[in-house]
Amino acid sequence: MSTLKFKSNIKCSGCANTVEPFLKKVDGITDWSVDFGSPDKLLSVETTDATADEITSAVESAGYLLTKI
Repeated sequence: MSTLKFKSNIKCSGCANTVEPFLKKVDGITDWSVDFGSPDKLLSVETTDATADEITSAVESAGYLLTKI
């Protein structure tokens, strides 16, 4: 299991609710969260085998941007 971290423009819980169904479609994600208190709105994703590209693609499909850190 690994944790991938991304800067995002997911700004609120409503935005996170929009992203959730897209992340649920990615195999290997076991948990995820957004730190809304962080200026970079850090998205942390716990995964067994999902890649950063798969996660980025899913979130971009929901209309949000990610930058891997």
